[in-house]
Formats: sequence, C-alpha cells, structure tokens
Amino acid sequence: MDALPLYRQAALLSRFGGDLSRNTLAGSIVKVGQAIQPIINLLRDHLFDADLVHGDETVVQVLKEPGRAAQTQSYLWAQASGTGPPIRLFGYAPGRGGTHGAKLYAGIKSGAALMTDGYEVYGGIAQANGLTHLGCWAHCRRYFVEAEAVIPKAARSPEQLATRFITAIGELYAIEALARDLAPKQRLALRQAHSKPILAKIEQLLLEHLHSVIPGSLLGKALHYLSAQWPKLIRYVDNSAWPIDNNLCENAIRPFVVGRRNWLFSDTGGGANASANLYSLIETCKANRIDPYAYLASLFRKLPTAQSADDFEALLPWRLANPTP
Repeated sequence: MDALPLYRQAALLSRFGGDLSRNTLAGSIVKVGQAIQPIINLLRDHLFDADLVHGDETVVQVLKEPGRAAQTQSYLWAQASGTGPPIRLFGYAPGRGGTHGAKLYAGIKSGAALMTDGYEVYGGIAQANGLTHLGCWAHCRRYFVEAEAVIPKAARSPEQLATRFITAIGELYAIEALARDLAPKQRLALRQAHSKPILAKIEQLLLEHLHSVIPGSLLGKALHYLSAQWPKLIRYVDNSAWPIDNNLCENAIRPFVVGRRNWLFSDTGGGANASANLYSLIETCKANRIDPYAYLASLFRKLPTAQSADDFEALLPWRLANPTP
C-alpha cells in the first residue's frame, strides 16, 4: 500500500531493533503470496460471474526467469468487476500476447461485457468467450489531447480539429455526470435522447476528415484509432449498466504503477506472482472500503484453520465480518 521497497523496510526495522534482512522479507512475502492462493481463486470465480469485467495491463520487470534476459518486459494484467462485489484482481504473466490473455480470462461468463482499451488481444478474448466488447472513450480522448498538445499555443482555437473532437467527447462525459445518480431506465433514456446525437456528430466529423489527415501524424493516429474502435465505443448507450470508459480498472492499477517507481522490479517469477496476489487483496479491500491492514491481520489468523470451500469463502474481504488489526 505504501510502495516501500524491501530494502527500505529492512532498514526501518533495524532502526527499531529488528534484524530481518531483505532476503528474509522477500521469502516471507512469497510464502504468504502462495498461502492466499485459495482466496485469489475464489475472487476470480466471483469476478467471472460478473456481468461486466474491466481489463488492463502494465509492464513489470522480473530479473530472474528461465530463458529470459533480466531486461525483458513482463506484464501485470488487471481485472476488475463492474457488477457484483467490487473485485480488483491482478495476474502476472511473462508476456502480453494472446496465449497469456486467454489463460487469464479462461472461465469468464459467456455473454458478459468486457471493457478495455483498443489492444487487439482483448478483441480475440471477447470473441473466443462470447463477450460484448466495449471501448474506452477516455483512452480515445488521450489521442486527441496528444494531437492538440503539438499545436503551437498561438494557433490553438476551438476550430482546430483535435479540439473539436475533445469538446464533443466532453459533451458525452457531461451527460454521464448527469446520469450517474439516475435509475437505470432514466439513465438509458438520457443516453438515448442526448448521447446518441453527439455520437452522430462525432461520427460525421470523423468521416469528413479520416482520409484528409496524414495517417502517421498524431491527429491521423487519433482519427484512425477512433475509426477502428467506433463499434465498441458506441455500445455503452444501449445498456444503462455499461460504462463510458475503463477508468475503474485504470484507477485500480495505478497504485501498482506508482509503486513500481520505488521498488523497480521483482527478483523472481514467484515474487511477481506473490506481489500480484497481495495487490489483489489490498485493492479489493480498498474497493470495498475495508481497512487492508485489519483485513490481512484477521485473514492470516484464520487462514491456517480453513479447510473447506465454505471456510475459504468466509474469508473473502466482503464476508470476513469486523476484521480487527
């Protein structure tokens, strides 16, 4: 939670009379990460029962993996439930390809919705599992923001094409702000009445300029991304439960990304798996507004005596009643 590298933790402990080395701490984390695997498996079962799942991924460096150089990029895949109990799940994989994604999404409920950015592997996952694939407007907007940023300030105006797209996307978000606290039927009616005309305006603007801008320019890349993602980007207006973007998952993965600046890498694949498991518990606790330290303290007291599936089910963050530190 505090993104403290193990060498700093060891130094802190030594100042207060502790004599735990970094290697001892690392070994303990790996063992704990393995011990909580039954809880992680149950979280995955609940996640894949959700009608909406968010997905994202980010890089992580692992120094010691068989047959791989220390500089080779590995990945942490994030998954978050959009319905049901709030679950934030992280899985380590040595790559970003379709084979790794297929394993991490094996067992997801057919007919569910999958919200991701435009990374093509997710399209294959959605097709293979019979999922409705939703596109992320926040990710799309970033391309236009990057295109606008290279325009000299003196030349910027509301008539610049990138700015026009950003403004129109902002109008979509303004409607979502109004719809946030509405009942599902009212939210759907608001989207149908007000978001659809804006989408039609954006589509018209796209068709007018898609082939008149250099494809390799930042604006050209933004336009072609929008064009490729269009069918997925407009689906959210037809279901009140579907979100406009993937910010829920991106917010869940952000603590890992910020922490990575401090601890830099995992030493082994076992350490990366343990880290992913522990991040899953911490972020799921935060999503359920449960104090992570209190939950972990209660979990580690009760986990050794758990034997049946019901015993492990009772230890999930939202089921473990009144955790105490």
